[in-house]
Amino acid sequence: MPMMRKYLFSAGFALLVAATSVSMTVITPPAFASEIKYVVNDIPITSGDIAHRAAFLKLQRKKGDAAQEMIDQTLRMAEVKRLGIRITDAQVDAAYQRFAANNKMQLSQLDGVMEKSGVGKDHFKEFIRSQMAWSQALSARYRSGEGGSVTEQDAVRRMLDKGGAKPSATEYMLQQVIFVVPAAERSATLAKRKREADAMRARFNGCNTTREFAKGLIDVTVRDLGRVLAPQLPPDWAEQIKATKVGGATVTRETERGIEFIGICSSREVSDDKTAQMVFQSEGSNDKAAEDLSKKYVDELKAKARIVKR
Repeated sequence: MPMMRKYLFSAGFALLVAATSVSMTVITPPAFASEIKYVVNDIPITSGDIAHRAAFLKLQRKKGDAAQEMIDQTLRMAEVKRLGIRITDAQVDAAYQRFAANNKMQLSQLDGVMEKSGVGKDHFKEFIRSQMAWSQALSARYRSGEGGSVTEQDAVRRMLDKGGAKPSATEYMLQQVIFVVPAAERSATLAKRKREADAMRARFNGCNTTREFAKGLIDVTVRDLGRVLAPQLPPDWAEQIKATKVGGATVTRETERGIEFIGICSSREVSDDKTAQMVFQSEGSNDKAAEDLSKKYVDELKAKARIVKR
């Protein structure tokens, strides 16, 4: 769902580059006592949380209700926890670093902007985490049909509109390699496991030898994912898979299971009824549809929530 992810990313990371120039004149806000202002499903939202979000809105030059934004974020994070979606600190740190690089800033400069504006690095990072997690939740909901599924009849109609030509898509044969890291051992062994995964990934030269490489390694799982069409690729992996040549492997990534990479066994262009339906479904995912789906989802959560104002 590339367009769904694009919407969330553009909406979530709309911090203006101009903020770096104005930040030098921003006066650091005074310290204040933080008190609970709202309780959302037993999760407190403090005056400090709301103040940080108000400063973030100001830095983005956006109008909005800071308290309502924090309520919505709390509801979204409770939902992603229920769904079992987990965004690691390493993923958040990587996104924070990419944001700095994309805005031509050193990390220390970005830290300074966050501090002097009153947003705070930690608040911005939690915002990043919530956006990444909510993107996955929305993608799952969209794939379930909530985003407006394309029926076979819709696909036929669109093909007729295009002169009868069926769209094509790349079909990948994929293999997943997981260096398992139990939750209780993450802090002690994660760095070592990443080095092991990087070493194996560097030797990867096709899917036929992967299990042979993995034989002498402890707690390494190799999964054949089978054939996957480009529109079906997991959002977190799609860009890397598309950028990797056949016989190669994506860079390693930290996930809730440990350290992973995906090998590209083969790829080919296919064009059939299933492909047409899937391609048109993907094309139907635009920014407006994503925004509408997100609002509908949050409204449903809000209707069932216990929200107490203190």
